[in-house]
Amino acid sequence: MDRYENMNAFVRVVEAGSISAAADRMDVAKSVVSRRLKELEEHLGVELFHRTTRQMNLTDSGRAFYQQSVRILADILEAEHATSQFHGALKGSLKVAVPLSFGLMHLGPAINEFLQTNPEIEFDLDFNDRHVDLLADGFDLAIRIASLPDSSLIARRLAPIQAVMCASPAYLERMGEPESPEALIKHRCLVYNLISNIDNWNIYDAAGQLIKTRITPYLKASNGEFLRDAAVNGLGIVLMPAFIVYREIERGALVPLLTEYHYSQLAAYAIYPQTRHLSQRVRAFVDFLVKRFEGMPYWDRCLKNFQNIS
Repeated sequence: MDRYENMNAFVRVVEAGSISAAADRMDVAKSVVSRRLKELEEHLGVELFHRTTRQMNLTDSGRAFYQQSVRILADILEAEHATSQFHGALKGSLKVAVPLSFGLMHLGPAINEFLQTNPEIEFDLDFNDRHVDLLADGFDLAIRIASLPDSSLIARRLAPIQAVMCASPAYLERMGEPESPEALIKHRCLVYNLISNIDNWNIYDAAGQLIKTRITPYLKASNGEFLRDAAVNGLGIVLMPAFIVYREIERGALVPLLTEYHYSQLAAYAIYPQTRHLSQRVRAFVDFLVKRFEGMPYWDRCLKNFQNIS
């Protein structure tokens, strides 16, 4: 039994949607593909497909095996490519989980730049703020905004993430500017609803002492860009990462508030499982991101006029 050929046939069937279509793409007889699938299932001792007269659907075991097979085949291709006449070029797939707003606003341009010099890389991007299971879902790596990386994962810090409280000039003219964290209870606050406690904002004074501040959530949403736009439209005060609101602060559509206070220290991390072999393409992409975001992030420069940032 040729495990490589059987695994490759299985992946081709999944991607083509049927044995016949896979056989056509591989330019082999349908019976050859059927035999390879049968050998693979007998070797593994599980069914990889639910078969009906009209379609083939992956079983749970088949779905998990497909994710691992794609990765293994890509690694084999990379190993072959690295020792071929095209030595040094990167080739293969990268499946990456990225947070929605940070991904769209800042990783998108970075990925476009990376592809200019590595055109043979094939990205599969999942834009979502949920925490994925990297191994179970077949991801090569994930970008996360966090205070500390998960201890079961390897993490490389990409950039600091600073929060800023702000509101529109129209809102401040109408409602006044809060002079202390305690005054926020009288204001309309626009709140990210995926945090554990949406009725409190953790604020730190200049000495680093925590002020657990009670707020009045007026509008709750799971997307930072939506809350930013609501703040620009004068609906309330928002506490948001600077990377989401920096353009609005630069043009005066939002005004930073209580700038003598600070918030939880977060950072953007590239993470991957300890058990995962770090391929050359993953390592190169992470190295690229670290270099691209080194130093003060461009999205924090808008705050220099309001607070001391080193």
